[in-house]
Amino acid sequence: MSSVNQQDPKGILRTGWSAIVEDYVIVGGWSSDGKILIVGDATGGLYAFEGKSGRLLWDKHHLHNQGILSMVVYPDGQRLVTGGQDGRLSIRNIQDGREMLSIDLGNGWIEHLALSPSGQRLVASSSRQIVVFDEDLQEMWRYNNHRSTVSALVWGDNHEFASACYGQVTFFNGETGDISQQLEWQGSLVSMVLSPDGDVVACGSQDNTVHFWRRSTGQDSTMRGYPTKPTNLAFDHTGTLLATGGSDTVLVWSFQGDGPEGTYPGELSFHVRPISALSFAKQRRRLASGCRDGAVIVWSLQNDGDGGVSGGAIVKGSISELLWRPDGRALAALDADGGVTVWRVRD
Repeated sequence: MSSVNQQDPKGILRTGWSAIVEDYVIVGGWSSDGKILIVGDATGGLYAFEGKSGRLLWDKHHLHNQGILSMVVYPDGQRLVTGGQDGRLSIRNIQDGREMLSIDLGNGWIEHLALSPSGQRLVASSSRQIVVFDEDLQEMWRYNNHRSTVSALVWGDNHEFASACYGQVTFFNGETGDISQQLEWQGSLVSMVLSPDGDVVACGSQDNTVHFWRRSTGQDSTMRGYPTKPTNLAFDHTGTLLATGGSDTVLVWSFQGDGPEGTYPGELSFHVRPISALSFAKQRRRLASGCRDGAVIVWSLQNDGDGGVSGGAIVKGSISELLWRPDGRALAALDADGGVTVWRVRD
């Protein structure tokens, strides 16, 4: 499959630390200063590790009946929120894991959480419903009229966020709940990302396509030819490059100039199994991709979306999420076998 492995990472990846938790690692996040990595598993366990050494700082078990589904870490570095299959939000202190507040939203699973960039607004989805909270976790408003179960939530700036469901992306004013824009597409939308300036909306669809809209012009286009549904999408920090999964090859579309219409994507070929995670580093055009056989590759990209391998490693389980430390100097991989692996990243 490949000559790289967890014990002998290659290229810019350097040996860091690894740990095993109780079950499938579903969610994770770094504290804003990169000193703590927090992960949640399928049994409802939550674990906090010291970012550099991997030392376990605290762990809590069975916090949500039937498991954790979603998590966000506040930019103040003091709080995190988890949502679970029990329909409950749990707000905890990052430093010691103690629960500060619990909010019951009913019987629906809380599959998605999204935090505004400032951390002053939180939105949670449960089935067709979304609920918005202020910085003190007091409910501000809720919306119950989605066509189907909400499949994605993404904030743009601090005042606006978007939800995706069957056939529709809806933009809401985060303060008032007013709908500012609705974008239509005849299909089930399974993933969504926004460009950093909030103008481009890209969604993976059940029909094995990626559909995107330019909000400023109303123009929309479809990228076809994916063998499976593109559940993994990522924009780089400039909003110029859009990386997409949907096969064992990462396709990277460039929005530079008149693109991506009428252009070919960059094709990043190395993996031999379908892509299961994509993540851009914040400060540069470094893309991390992970797949179902546990391979993790770091790519250095050009303006047109082409690029080459600059590092790689393999872990035991299928990659569920890749998390760059905020400073880009470390990369964490979460996997289906309960593994948490962190590599140091050299310049």
